Amino acid sequence: MHPLPDDVLDELGRAVLCWLATTDASGQPSVSPKEIFAPGPAGDILIADIASAGSVRAIRAQPKVCVSFIDIFRQRGFKCIGTAEVLGPEAEGFDALAAPLIARAGPGFPVRHVIRVAVARHAPILAPSYRLFPERSEAERVRAAQASYGVRPAD
Repeated sequence: MHPLPDDVLDELGRAVLCWLATTDASGQPSVSPKEIFAPGPAGDILIADIASAGSVRAIRAQPKVCVSFIDIFRQRGFKCIGTAEVLGPEAEGFDALAAPLIARAGPGFPVRHVIRVAVARHAPILAPSYRLFPERSEAERVRAAQASYGVRPAD
């Protein structure tokens, strides 16, 4: 595990969802969206288990995971590969690790476990347009994505 660099932390902060890829005991891969996540204090990524029974089972059987997150309008982000552990309320330090997740989740979403991912390596995720149209500015990319998704900026 190594601390997450500022560019990874920046993209993590911009992302609305992350995707957790796991593999179960039989080798079956699965990817599931997670909406409550935060950087951890030790250069790790913390993910709330709100309704993630399948992810929890898979991690307990095979802890190697990949977490991906992107800013959909800038069409860039990171994938982080590492080892996950599932921490329940009885685990030492659970309250401190769960606090930023609970703050984001609010009272309507119970955090049953904290999935802590010790990141071993990371790599950027870039939409193909970054290679095909390197001259485009970030503002142009955002406008093009907004047009593609049929959304307008909030006032």
